[in-house]
Amino acid sequence: MGEHVVYYPAWEVSAVTIREELEERERGYLSPFAVCSADSRGREKPMEPCPLRTAFQRDRDRILHCKSFRRLKFKTQVFIAPEGDHYRTRLTHTLEVSQVARTLARSLKLNEDLAEAIALGHDLGHTPFGHSGERSLNRLTNGGFRHNEQSLRVVEVLEGGEGLNLTWEVRDGILKHSGKDKPLTLEGECVARADRIAYINHDIDDAMRAGVLREFELPQDLLHILGETHGQRINTMISDIVRESQGKPHLKMSEPVQQASDEMRAFLFEKVYLDAWRKDEEERCDHVIVSLFEYYMEHPHKMPLEYVQIAFRDGTERAVTDYLACMTDRYALRTYQDLFVPTSFPVL
Repeated sequence: MGEHVVYYPAWEVSAVTIREELEERERGYLSPFAVCSADSRGREKPMEPCPLRTAFQRDRDRILHCKSFRRLKFKTQVFIAPEGDHYRTRLTHTLEVSQVARTLARSLKLNEDLAEAIALGHDLGHTPFGHSGERSLNRLTNGGFRHNEQSLRVVEVLEGGEGLNLTWEVRDGILKHSGKDKPLTLEGECVARADRIAYINHDIDDAMRAGVLREFELPQDLLHILGETHGQRINTMISDIVRESQGKPHLKMSEPVQQASDEMRAFLFEKVYLDAWRKDEEERCDHVIVSLFEYYMEHPHKMPLEYVQIAFRDGTERAVTDYLACMTDRYALRTYQDLFVPTSFPVL
């Protein structure tokens, strides 16, 4: 009696950690085309391995807990400050991309944790006001602005003042989720495919909710191939990729489904993304971005300290671009109002 007993966590007692068990399980289960966690190219700054989590699980958690991820809930997907609670935001889009990417990875015996980490980080660098804000910054900055490159900058440099120190595979997938460069892992390809599957389908849903599209306007020949409902279309696209890609070193769709998906995307560009109904709204958003950009280029010391430090290190334009890109829609509008809209008028 009275003996003091100390209980140690299992991984401190066992010769094999939980992480090592997970890594061994990956080697026995995953496709030869998958990336095993233990085979990662590593991080720019070496870290002591976690006893509980693989390298890609650790990356996922680092992204989930960062400030840039939390800001996504107040960034526009397509509809800016919509009336209603059910429109997508950049955060809900990210979660839908993650779900589709994980389903693809799991079905193809790829590394689901790697796909999830890439998906959760792929839009961290998106601007306020969606692609309208991106076009504004692209026009204003020397060398242009692309949200995938900004997402990489967030995880490598900006978040926490020193980046998140993610693995090479996650950073590659974040950078190459959109654009001409193809990800160098199949898990990265899963996210690139999932991104397009998610936005094609949820933007149809949101456009119909907003009254911009009506159901009878959707191309019937494409619905015949892809499906009549939101769920059917997603299932068609995912199932087609899995069927066409099993046992292959790349992801692909069958020709009919690929063509129908591309044509549906082109239809959305014509009727939703670039249609005249958005013109006035996008001009107002552009005015906000341009006004803030010009103001902070002339008054860089008015930015928060972390961006003033970036201005000293990397130049004023780089700092202003970082600051504006990090803003949520409502923060950008509030900042514009504080700077340019008088709060009261003098009594005459």
